[in-house]
Amino acid sequence: MKRIFVLDGHPCVATLSHHLATSYAEAAEAAGHEVRMLNLSALSFDIDQQSNYRDLKPLEPDLAAVIDNLEWADHIVISTPMWWGGLPARLKGLLDRALLPGRAFSTRETTALGMPKPMLAGRTARMIVTSDTPGWFFRLIYKSALVVQMKRQVFDLIGLKPSRFTLLAGASHPKPGVVQRWLEKAAALGRKAI
Repeated sequence: MKRIFVLDGHPCVATLSHHLATSYAEAAEAAGHEVRMLNLSALSFDIDQQSNYRDLKPLEPDLAAVIDNLEWADHIVISTPMWWGGLPARLKGLLDRALLPGRAFSTRETTALGMPKPMLAGRTARMIVTSDTPGWFFRLIYKSALVVQMKRQVFDLIGLKPSRFTLLAGASHPKPGVVQRWLEKAAALGRKAI
């Protein structure tokens, strides 16, 4: 059984991202996994770092809870919309503030390639992304930019490997029955803890 941290990464309440995260979390818990879930919309923190890494402002309690949950978990799940080709600003701010040297990566120690040493190694990740961009367009025209950024420049850097992505397109105006299939897909992933 795994320890799973699920983050609903939508800045608003009662969204499709929230329902997908909840579906994943409930199915994982029902399958015997230990689950902790946080909703970005309920967290209170300043999204702007406003300093370099030498003069860090203290983490607010909600951000401290995020990094504590990342350290606790074996598997991390983030459910989020893709806005303007990237993450919502509030979710990006959470990553900027919570994924700090000394907790998520080490600049004092480096890998053989000279990159900062990951401090969250041994964990895996799943990202569930909703979008209006058709999947073929996202892959061929946009070169899966958000996936590349999150996989290589976030998850790999802090040690979350493997990282997997579920892309759900047509989120603003889904056809009848599509949302239910997406919720069932999220639940199936949760039961398997992948």
